Amino acid sequence: MAARFALVDVNNFYVSCERLYDPSLLGVPTVVLSNGDGCVVARSAEVKALGVRMGTPWHHMQDLVRQHGIQYRSSNYTLYGDMSRRTMNVIGQFVAREDQEVYSIDESFLDLSHYPHIDGATLGGQIRQRVAQWCGLPVCVGMGATRTLAKLANHLAKKRPEFGGVCDLTAMAPRDFEDIAATFDVGDVWGIGGKLSARLNDLGIRTVAQLTGTDTKRLRQLMGVVVERTVRELQGIACQGLDIVEPRQQIIASRSFGAPVYTREDLKAAVQTYVGRAAYKLRGQGSRAGTVKVWLETNRFRPHDPQYYPCAGMRLPNPSDDLAILTRAADAVLTRIFRSGYRYTKAGVILEELADQAHVQGGLFDADEVPPRRQALMATLDRIHARFGRAEVGMGHAGVKATKGWTMRRGRLSPAYTTDWSQLLVVES
Repeated sequence: MAARFALVDVNNFYVSCERLYDPSLLGVPTVVLSNGDGCVVARSAEVKALGVRMGTPWHHMQDLVRQHGIQYRSSNYTLYGDMSRRTMNVIGQFVAREDQEVYSIDESFLDLSHYPHIDGATLGGQIRQRVAQWCGLPVCVGMGATRTLAKLANHLAKKRPEFGGVCDLTAMAPRDFEDIAATFDVGDVWGIGGKLSARLNDLGIRTVAQLTGTDTKRLRQLMGVVVERTVRELQGIACQGLDIVEPRQQIIASRSFGAPVYTREDLKAAVQTYVGRAAYKLRGQGSRAGTVKVWLETNRFRPHDPQYYPCAGMRLPNPSDDLAILTRAADAVLTRIFRSGYRYTKAGVILEELADQAHVQGGLFDADEVPPRRQALMATLDRIHARFGRAEVGMGHAGVKATKGWTMRRGRLSPAYTTDWSQLLVVES
């Protein structure tokens, strides 16, 4: 069977989620800011047309904001995560479960090799229509003989109106593809970053057409196997199929503080909150952690302040997913690295040496299993978090509902429209 892949990508995903529940943003230049409202992580088409780049600091944009009425929203990852889950479930209805790979929060690959009689344009139109109707989000669909070509086709579907949001390169005449490829910069190819693009330009390779026509053996000698595989994929030779999602080998939970933190008690409250988030992810993938690390940061952009960036860890006697054990370890590490007299602006927790729950190496004198009551407690905690959110119940300071001054600054956080009964959108007749 001939290989064929589709890439379905939500247009301007974070901004589209915000516009779905706030129609006043439709047609208005809009950005979504990073944690702490620091820099731009998503842009509407109107903002992209103004030349605003990803990662632009928000305070550098104030002249543009005044000139063009740019609106901003704080990152609402609860909303985005739920909308992503809904969208990927809808996209997955068009193929068997094993033929879908959720590549990122807003992208999904489909392996269409087992569906040779499906017309690409028809399928792409059906996906766009159903996602728009059931989820309210705009998507574009690109199809190609390889994942790299599908990615390039998606770029065409998104950037060129004549394709109507669907581009199937497998149905395109070779001559037409060559003409299009001659207009694309090599930097637009999936996997070719800024450094590789500069090296290719030095070799006189500036367009996708030139890259596709380059001898792969020569490129491998000059630039390595990754570039060689990319060129082979552009030539229609599939070098990779759908990826199997492996459990993470490291889990990190961190945030910048909304206001500077000076005391150990405030840092302890933040660290315990982050341990809870990391432990929830740990149990969610069926793992246990062997090492708990904690790090602290001061503001490196204030050179006149005393600077301190400690990081230390503790290895557990046995890998664990027990929140109490992980929290005690993090508290001990924090006590070891904390120094007074510093203006802390960020903290984080790392769980490492992860092992599958079913294959944990125990000690000679350890009990065979985690006590059933502890297992039941952790399972109950996870159910509460899944139903009511992770802020409802926590260990130690993480369970205290009092307002915390260190919490992340999010000046324009939209409601959790889809996951919190109290924040459901109200429509008045």
